[in-house]
Amino acid sequence: MFARDSSSPQPSFANRLPFFYGWIVVAVAFVSMGIGVSNRIAFSLLYSPILEEFGWERGVTAGAFSIGFIAALFYSPFIGNLMDRWGARVVIASGVILVSSGLILATNIHTPWQLYLTFGVLVVGGSISMTYIGHGMFLPNWFVRKRGLAVGIAFSGVGVGSIILLPWLQNLIDESGWRQACWAMAIVLLVVLLPLNLLLQRQRPHELGLLPDGDSPDDEQIQESSRTSNVVDARWVAIDWTLAKAMRTMRFWWIFMAFFSILFAWYAVQVHQTRHLIDLGFSASQAAFALGLAPFLGIFGQIGVGHMSDRLGREWGWTLSGTGFALSCAILLIMKDNNPLLMYLMVAAQGLLGYGSAPIYAAIPAEVFQSRQYGKIFGTLSMSASLGIAAGPWTMGFIYDMRGDYWIGFQMALFFSLFSILCIWIAAPRKIRVVAGQVKRLKLNRR
Repeated sequence: MFARDSSSPQPSFANRLPFFYGWIVVAVAFVSMGIGVSNRIAFSLLYSPILEEFGWERGVTAGAFSIGFIAALFYSPFIGNLMDRWGARVVIASGVILVSSGLILATNIHTPWQLYLTFGVLVVGGSISMTYIGHGMFLPNWFVRKRGLAVGIAFSGVGVGSIILLPWLQNLIDESGWRQACWAMAIVLLVVLLPLNLLLQRQRPHELGLLPDGDSPDDEQIQESSRTSNVVDARWVAIDWTLAKAMRTMRFWWIFMAFFSILFAWYAVQVHQTRHLIDLGFSASQAAFALGLAPFLGIFGQIGVGHMSDRLGREWGWTLSGTGFALSCAILLIMKDNNPLLMYLMVAAQGLLGYGSAPIYAAIPAEVFQSRQYGKIFGTLSMSASLGIAAGPWTMGFIYDMRGDYWIGFQMALFFSLFSILCIWIAAPRKIRVVAGQVKRLKLNRR
């Protein structure tokens, strides 16, 4: 069913390809992210009807999301190995099969452990291979100078997918029930994403005899020069990074903590946001619209902040996105009733600023630990993201069950947003490689 991605160039095929094949890879990723992440976000829409049908506690029900990312802890290194060996087509297709199977099986749940196995282990856990983590393992291979912009465009598919799919799913839930919505999502995955990725997705440009950034193979010397001109720490870059070597550096662990912190804040808010807004007096449709609007605004946030990080540096882009999540948490702390203005300000902070962390999340490890084992290193780093995503929703649900409100939970999310900014500045990717917009300044300094 799957053909192994060749590691050797195929010039005859490449000659028939347009130089912009990298943008075809981005377009496929755009569609995959839009559908894949929307399936995961949809748990927030399914959360209320599941609560109403089974009467479980909020912490118990939200635990399915956390269990999924605990499972993702074990998936991530395995997916990294699989990506290095077999490429994006196998990894993403495997994720599609896992998630669609979980959605179909979820229609027969009756107990919490069945919810954890289907929505948790299969849907949420399996989704990482076709969402941010999976795509972050190979998209940076296709671009160097425009890495933040390209990954931002690909990840912005989440916004388009959510603004189209989430309202449709909410209507389907209202009219036909949450089980029919699960069937519909599974069919979309199998019909659209499976063939699209098997036919068009690729791991690296050299598999097709191409070079990053759409450069011609005839300009390989120019391309090599552009890759080395941004190097600040030549000794670090010269190391043949393995996972064991990377884990012996403090820079690895500062990035690890930054990823944990930002994802804790992101998903702690996202999973409970819809229910919290309903508790404040908003209608279910208004809350669902807010849930979809944040990633829609994230289209502009991911492209804009990603592009800005190509010009000013990854640290500044991360600072802007972390500040966005902190602002959204602060607004939730002061929101006491169904105030539409505050709701839209909260959503704007998440989407226009917060979502900008996604392309930088993929860019930083690629620039710090670029190597043949990058997939394994990124997969292990992504365990921190899975830990954050697992801890955030469960912690928020537990706090609500103990106190009857989200006050302390939103404070924790605000703290972790700011702490992640500090971690990235300490990790200092700018001291390894500068971004394209800083190359000229680096050359002047060398003179």
